[in-house]
Amino acid sequence: MRLLPHRLDPARGLLCALLTALALVAAFLAAAPAAHADTQICDAFGTTTIQGRYVVQNNRWGTDAAQCITVTDSGFQINRADGSAATNGAPKSYPSVYNGCHYTNCSPGTSLPARLDTVSSAPTSISYGYVSDAVYDAAYDIWLDPTPRKDGVNRTEIMVWFNKVGPIQPVGSQTGTATVAGRSWQVWSGSNGSNNVLSFVAPSAITSWNFDVMDFVQQAVSRQMAASNWYLTSIQAGFEPWQNGTGLAVTSFSSEIRTGGNGGGGGGNPGGQAACSVTYATNVWPGGFTADVTVRNTGSAAVDGWQLGFTLPSGQRVTSAWNATVNPSSGAVTATALSHNKGIAPGGSQTFGFQGTYSGAFAAPGAFTLNGTACTTA
Repeated sequence: MRLLPHRLDPARGLLCALLTALALVAAFLAAAPAAHADTQICDAFGTTTIQGRYVVQNNRWGTDAAQCITVTDSGFQINRADGSAATNGAPKSYPSVYNGCHYTNCSPGTSLPARLDTVSSAPTSISYGYVSDAVYDAAYDIWLDPTPRKDGVNRTEIMVWFNKVGPIQPVGSQTGTATVAGRSWQVWSGSNGSNNVLSFVAPSAITSWNFDVMDFVQQAVSRQMAASNWYLTSIQAGFEPWQNGTGLAVTSFSSEIRTGGNGGGGGGNPGGQAACSVTYATNVWPGGFTADVTVRNTGSAAVDGWQLGFTLPSGQRVTSAWNATVNPSSGAVTATALSHNKGIAPGGSQTFGFQGTYSGAFAAPGAFTLNGTACTTA
């Protein structure tokens, strides 16, 4: 008997192909990581944490009108901003992200409060998203106190206004101008009845910037609004809206405290000895590079959960990483251990790496901190 070749019905073939495609899609979705779900906060003083390191707060303290923020893994956006406040008075709120302590709520793993004379630098970076149909300022809030206070209002508040829209002004009166961290500022000084306020107002909007918080802290010290034996308790960045504010966003934020100053109080390393060392090995080609970073525990105690802080030179950006998460992608960044490599025994080490892009001349970071403590470089 002659066997005829098998012939597949066209409709049946199409169905089989469709089922195969659906199976492949299902397999891909099963293997893909779950998407990050943004968090919405409408509670007046509701908070959450991001990157396992910073606190984001709604902080609607000046009005009973509704305000909601949507928190992402790198910042937040105001998506509802009801009510208004008189522009010759206090703002409605201060939705913000911070490193440090605010009314006893301290960010995870923070090294704040830290005595000023033990802080060698405090690099930070910010990217803002602005709107035009609102009255607001976009500002850092840097808090100083004679004690390592974690609750209530500190003695001195430094505000750095990156932008302002509408007929608003800082607390007090303008006392002059100054150049701080390479930029020109209007300087305002006064008291709001609860604390002293020293404000620096940019003459034009700044959308993103990497700078050292200690440059502004030293201005407060030189103006006798703080002293070197005081404490830095919190570094915050956000918005003060008077009217509207929907759409305002912090798209990225980082803050790092590097200790190892001239001593005189807690926060430094005993005897000035670092408890860590870092080896930073790179492979560089035009426009791109990889970095292999080894973190060694040179102290006598085990490290359980590590974060390595460093600042990427201008023009560099991280595109991918392995054996750690690296956030944000530029400026002052933090590499955070994964669950499988979070421990470093005394004398032991962990290695991670990342790939990035760069423009201009390539350079390596100049300094590193392990959980806020300055490291030596090997």
